Amino acid sequence: MTARGGNACDIVVFGGTGDLAMRKLLPALYYLHRDRHLHPQTRILALARARHEPEAYRRLVRRHVSQHVASADFSEDSWGSFSARLDYMPLDISQRLEFARLARHLGDSPGRVRVFYLATLPDLFAPTALHLHGASLVDDQARIVLEKPLGESLATARRVNDQIGSVFDESRVFRIDHFLGKEAVQNLLALRFGNALFEPLWRNGHIDHVQISVLETVGVENRGAYYDQAGAMRDMVQNHLLQLLCLVAMEAPVHFEPEAVRNEKLKILEALRPITGMDVQDQTVRGQYSRGRRAGETLPAYYFEKSVDHDSNTETYVALRAEIDNWRWAGVPFYLRTGKSLAQRKSEIVIQFKSVPHRLFPGTTPEGNRLVIRLQPDESISLSLMAKSPGRGMALQEVELDLHFDEAFKRRRWDAYERLLLDVIEGDATLFMRRDEIEAAWRWVDPIIGGWQEVYRSPKRYAAGSWGPEAADSLLERAGHAWFDERGD
Repeated sequence: MTARGGNACDIVVFGGTGDLAMRKLLPALYYLHRDRHLHPQTRILALARARHEPEAYRRLVRRHVSQHVASADFSEDSWGSFSARLDYMPLDISQRLEFARLARHLGDSPGRVRVFYLATLPDLFAPTALHLHGASLVDDQARIVLEKPLGESLATARRVNDQIGSVFDESRVFRIDHFLGKEAVQNLLALRFGNALFEPLWRNGHIDHVQISVLETVGVENRGAYYDQAGAMRDMVQNHLLQLLCLVAMEAPVHFEPEAVRNEKLKILEALRPITGMDVQDQTVRGQYSRGRRAGETLPAYYFEKSVDHDSNTETYVALRAEIDNWRWAGVPFYLRTGKSLAQRKSEIVIQFKSVPHRLFPGTTPEGNRLVIRLQPDESISLSLMAKSPGRGMALQEVELDLHFDEAFKRRRWDAYERLLLDVIEGDATLFMRRDEIEAAWRWVDPIIGGWQEVYRSPKRYAAGSWGPEAADSLLERAGHAWFDERGD
């Protein structure tokens, strides 16, 4: 059986021994193989500096794949045929001459699509692309996949894009954001543009505010060296959160095809009201976790994490209020937040509708209807409505209409990387970020980071295992809003 597009590929994974490859990419490729979405002649070549023999590498991958796919989905037959596709070659990316050896290993492959997946440090993106070009490995079928973050600012993002663009045409550059591959995110598009019910209400006349949250219970773990240079704004807001905002706020594209979708996302990024200078004090909150406790366990402060500067002022939490200056969204605040070492792990989008204009039933204070799109840990969509409470009188209570994907769709749902990897093979860039999107996001984020430096205030401390700094609650309370959380007393 062949892939949807029938393309025979060489999938070359740089950083083939890293965490991303072992936890996400190779399990996703295993599923694509098992479900017969890969062309029979597709090969997978992993590259890294570690000196492994191919068979030793396969044993390493087997151990990780068996841990990261459901036990019912792992079989010796599927693994045996998958491992036959899998090869490994030690390679030092920094050494240009090593790429000639890679070219010999791949051999001549006319008509085959080459996918170069860079699961590496971002500062290796441009050198790798240039080395691939120097070894004559880039033809008009070759594609390059880049993980975030792309750059540290608008200037550095432009420089990387220029360097990548000197080797690969923009149509063959796939800047991946795995959030966009999640079923619930794509269901947001289906919800908006596949149903007549919501479109008349999806605007400032009916929506009070929007909340977009990506919260993590883990700290920086083994990413301290990278994270201390990036911080939550560069690591999460510039890409994940702004992409989710675009999908919530964008107009319907003329066609569901890559350029049309990305054109509409770009319009939203360009319509974001700038937050500059002293405005950062009123519209943004920076936080950093200190020592705390969760479920009886002591959690370390950020500055005691491995490879983190003990005097670090890097933010591990960001909350901000964004506004979109267009006719559909004028006056509607979008609250964005993300953080590490928090009380609960969840990623969700909350659409809070306005309350009824007149209180018809005395003694009740009906809340506005609320649509919650949960991305993780459990993908779901729920809509809160006001209904009559059983018994005498007309007392109202909130009830929920729930769609849990596990219950509604009995078959296994694809992991985000499965969908996105197959899209790369087929050349479908709909769910990937275009260069001008990346640069527009940086154009909005850079002044916020500059404003923080201008104000020169340390991040607000919050206890690890808590819901974040109190100032994040105040950010909403000033407008009469509150974060949609199930907090204990």
